[in-house]
Amino acid sequence: MSEQSNSGFPFAELSGGEGLDINAIFGGAPDGGTPGEVNPFEAALAQQAAPAASIPQGQPQTATPAEQAQPAASAPPPFQSVQPVQPAPAPAPAAASAAPATQPPLDIDPLAAAMAEQEAKTEQKAAKSLFEKAPVFHYGSAREDITDPGMTFEELRIAKSADFPELGEGKKVSWTVEYGKTVKTITDPKGTTISSVKSEIELSKAFLDNLKKAKDKNPDCLVKPRVTAQSKGIAAYKGVFASLEEARASDKAICTIPCADGRVYELRKNELGEFIAPKDSVIDLESVRAGFTPALPLVPMELLAQIISFFRCCMTGPEEFEALAHILWDKQEQEFVVRVPEQTVTKAHIDAKLNRDDLPEERYLHYIDIHSHNSMEAKFSPVDDEDERATRIYIVVGRLDKFFPDITVRMSCGGTYLTLPPGCVLESFGAAFPAEWRTQVKLLRRSAPPVLHPLAERLRCQGIV
Repeated sequence: MSEQSNSGFPFAELSGGEGLDINAIFGGAPDGGTPGEVNPFEAALAQQAAPAASIPQGQPQTATPAEQAQPAASAPPPFQSVQPVQPAPAPAPAAASAAPATQPPLDIDPLAAAMAEQEAKTEQKAAKSLFEKAPVFHYGSAREDITDPGMTFEELRIAKSADFPELGEGKKVSWTVEYGKTVKTITDPKGTTISSVKSEIELSKAFLDNLKKAKDKNPDCLVKPRVTAQSKGIAAYKGVFASLEEARASDKAICTIPCADGRVYELRKNELGEFIAPKDSVIDLESVRAGFTPALPLVPMELLAQIISFFRCCMTGPEEFEALAHILWDKQEQEFVVRVPEQTVTKAHIDAKLNRDDLPEERYLHYIDIHSHNSMEAKFSPVDDEDERATRIYIVVGRLDKFFPDITVRMSCGGTYLTLPPGCVLESFGAAFPAEWRTQVKLLRRSAPPVLHPLAERLRCQGIV
């Protein structure tokens, strides 16, 4: 009979390590490895995370007769009969689980999709910040944010007319809104607000499409005024009109009208009726001076000398006759060239064929017609006036029998002729000379005779004094 334990612990004392598997209790290595390699708290957390499995209801077991016949003394201690609870195996990591049921198609790059989504978010953010920007008043070099976009364009004009007096008259000011590549003209400045136009452009498909393609994703909405008319010194009651009908329909009391006969007429309207009369001098119109301003260089003197030698050759025979040459500008080589067309001539007439198929017009400019009058004067004849109507330069060379022939130059402006100085289109004589030549020339300044009294002058003339 064993000794009775006086302690309150109901189980028999076990010797060191007898029947107690510490590793099994705390999840240690079952093969006798180092205990504690598995954290019992992690196992507990894994058990809580795993769904609780249903526990089957066990049936009461009936001891077999052999077990009932076994002596009670051979029964193991009560503590050894209790099997420690084995921790549930931890769930497999997510990476080791089977492939998810909804995988993206193999032809879609997840990285590209993520970048596209990020780009779309960036565009939405940029568009939001763009729409919140204030429109900008832009006139000349002045730029200023419009703090009250709810105002109309007319109200903005009035507000800015103090700084820009030319905006003071609304009828002479037009408005446009430039937003990126979108330009909108304002037809009703008094009834249109700036914010409504800005919103209208921002919601248009063209603006959004251009914004996607543009490098600048944050353009300014520019509100631009433009002065479309200016009086330039003409009084408010006067005006210049292209036709009599426009003048009559206007509210101007005095109207200036150019006429088909080349003259300028003035129409005056009052309660008595309409008065129309020609005006020889119209101070309201700008002064214009007739003339020619060449866009090409001067014709070289060497080229003109060759043409004069050719003309003189045509009058060395038994009969003097005229000749014609064309001076062309070669746009490709940037130089003048001379072309002598096929022609039939007499002493006072030239019949030339002006076919230029061998010289393409897109390369050559027909600049000057130059013809000779042999030993006659260098004057354009009535026949020349009939033939030389194209808008270009015309030259006639006469008195070729002299050492220096006579040269006359004129232009034709649609059949209206104007004589020009030869130096306007031709190089003149000129060459470098030694500087000491100029120093040898001195100007003699004579003293003016004294001014006499008229009576003394008369007496002097009579020989009295």
